[in-house]
Amino acid sequence: MISFARIKGLLLRYYFCYSRSTFRIMDIVFWPVMDLLVWGFLTMYMLKVSGGVPGLFTYLIGSVILWNVLYRAQQAVSVSFLEDVWSRNFINIFVAPVKTFEFVAATCIAGLIQSVAVAAIMVPLAWFFYQYNFGTLGFFMIPFFINLLLMGWTLGLITTAMIIRWGHQAEALAWAIPFLLQPLCAVFYPVEVLPAWLRAVSLCIPATYVFEGMRTILKGGAFSMKDLWLSMALNLLYAILAAALFEHLFNEARKNGKLTKLNT
Repeated sequence: MISFARIKGLLLRYYFCYSRSTFRIMDIVFWPVMDLLVWGFLTMYMLKVSGGVPGLFTYLIGSVILWNVLYRAQQAVSVSFLEDVWSRNFINIFVAPVKTFEFVAATCIAGLIQSVAVAAIMVPLAWFFYQYNFGTLGFFMIPFFINLLLMGWTLGLITTAMIIRWGHQAEALAWAIPFLLQPLCAVFYPVEVLPAWLRAVSLCIPATYVFEGMRTILKGGAFSMKDLWLSMALNLLYAILAAALFEHLFNEARKNGKLTKLNT
């Protein structure tokens, strides 16, 4: 039976790990703020050389905010697992009566908290530095956030499953996988700029519909609810497949002793 007390205990552990480490807090705050500053000033420059057409290029600021929601959700799942591996604490967790679902649920909740914290930092700063009103997205802010959060969790599960399967040599995937998908998600440009053979791949990625929808709304258009539901359906499908993959590789590693090797 699932125990919320055990999930709470894992979350409390993550809280102590982050609250007592300045460098962990800086990692959450520093990189999103740097992203916002770089893309924000690039946007201001592009507006200046293009004649300052209202609304032109400002989607770049919205894109970097939404991308950080996805990235932080993915990082929380995969890096939380890696921190247990690095501290040789992974086996200790599962010696305790902690179920796999409870462990994954705790990392996903940690991802939610980090994504909300990053958005809470970036949105006011975007207004302060560039007068960018993220509230222009209106109601769609909520489903966009949920879709990116779910995709981030899914990528985190896939990353963790691959690390369990291939061991320490696959740890770099925790940072690489989101950026391998970024060019296909149409984060900073429309899908139309991709080669024809890549567009079909791009449209199979849930985040693509979020970033395309954001640009459509900022241009004054109406975002298709059909695309929103399609994005959500793809997310749910991939989440189920990722959970099945994680469960399979985790149980396999438990049987053949790979979990013990990760702890050495």
